[in-house]
Amino acid sequence: MGLERQPSKLILEDGAVFHGYSFGSKKVVTGEVVFNTGMVGYPESLTDPSYRGQILVLTYPLIGNYGVPENEKEDNLLKYFESDKIQVQGLIIANYSDKYSHWNAKKSLSEWMKEHNIPGIYNVDTRELTKKLRKKGTLLGKIVYDKENITFENPNKRNLASEVSIKEPIIYKKGKKRIVIVDCGTKNNIIRVFLRRNFTVMRVPWDYNFFEEKADGVVISNGPGDPKKCNETIKHVKIALSKNIPILGICLGSQILALAAGANTYKLKYGHRSQNQPCVEAGTKRCYITSQNHGYAVDSDTLPEDWREWFYNNNDETNEGINHISKPFFGTQFHPEASPGPDDTEFLFDLFIRSMR
Repeated sequence: MGLERQPSKLILEDGAVFHGYSFGSKKVVTGEVVFNTGMVGYPESLTDPSYRGQILVLTYPLIGNYGVPENEKEDNLLKYFESDKIQVQGLIIANYSDKYSHWNAKKSLSEWMKEHNIPGIYNVDTRELTKKLRKKGTLLGKIVYDKENITFENPNKRNLASEVSIKEPIIYKKGKKRIVIVDCGTKNNIIRVFLRRNFTVMRVPWDYNFFEEKADGVVISNGPGDPKKCNETIKHVKIALSKNIPILGICLGSQILALAAGANTYKLKYGHRSQNQPCVEAGTKRCYITSQNHGYAVDSDTLPEDWREWFYNNNDETNEGINHISKPFFGTQFHPEASPGPDDTEFLFDLFIRSMR
């Protein structure tokens, strides 16, 4: 039995309207409309907390064909998802496949979205929509039905990291060495990476005084929104820098690390969201294919003298990583933990771990 063809539409703040049909939950929502050019990985992408407040457009034309896996847990984390729920405001796609086939699938994408009360629209001209977003930049949008309406809301005016962060510390017990992960919206796979390497992980809220904890290293996680909203995290990272604690910032965490060091950040025109972004290691000819999800970036020209650009994007030359010239402080704008996407840069976790010795 297929989906009912119930009309729905996406309205952008510039007045453009994209028509399609509803799937998932029937819910009126507003958010920032962004696009992802990855070919696979919708269960991981939809549960990535970095998408908080955003309506996600997937450019790959066929979505839903391999369904959604079950809620299996490992080390007290959902094994196949990046958080405990769908984080996007809504989903926009071209062609939806309600009939799925995969050894690990337990339900359809539409069923899963209904469980989490997330709306979607299919049969949308996502190519034309993406061209508009690339030309005009990220736009606010809303998903509506018939005459229902809602006011546009810019989620970046909120402290989104505080909304997706845990409220109390959680410890994932493994080996003797301990990593503190400051949860600004951390993906589960960042935690998994350290558990696989036999580290005990202490996961703490975004505004937690983590430098008072005994730790071999600190990770500032990915997360949604404007890094300048994370004032408490920036303040704590500044103190940690003075104590020479090994620090790794990932995505939003790299931006927070840069702000704590005295550099500046800015909003990109339409961001980087995909699993195929080429990043060059500065000073070399090495280019890595990376997984990314961010709408802000570090301004490399504002880095203090004792910091340098570590990676840059080969498409637009924006910053993709920073490090200190003599101390164990590292930041990567891309996601070395992948999930979804290539794990070509997971070795950076091992480099960070070596700095603790």
